[in-house]
Amino acid sequence: MEKLTKREEELMRIFWERGPLFVRELVEMADEPKPHFNTLSTMVRMLEAKGYLAHEAFGNTYRYYPVVSQKEFGRGSLSGIIGRYFGNSYTGAVSALVEEEKISLDELRELISRIENADK
Repeated sequence: MEKLTKREEELMRIFWERGPLFVRELVEMADEPKPHFNTLSTMVRMLEAKGYLAHEAFGNTYRYYPVVSQKEFGRGSLSGIIGRYFGNSYTGAVSALVEEEKISLDELRELISRIENADK
């Protein structure tokens, strides 16, 4: 998956929450000052080019919908972070969480239990 800009990720979150949308609906939902229709249209087409959205035609307009789920995106993002910051070491990532007390010993035991049970 190609990396998304912060604004592209925000748009994807809207699609994941709301489902299929027309660009004009995105404009209507936006906070003031509202972005220009062409600006949002370009961003949506970029998301489509990156493989995150697809569209269906309704006359001379398109309704866009996500083709990458939020779960798939999250997993891809996590893999990227682990690759960039932990040298592709998932053990290193978990160790960092333990060291910074972001994950408790009980949570770690639960993860180990899930892994052991998945192997059965």
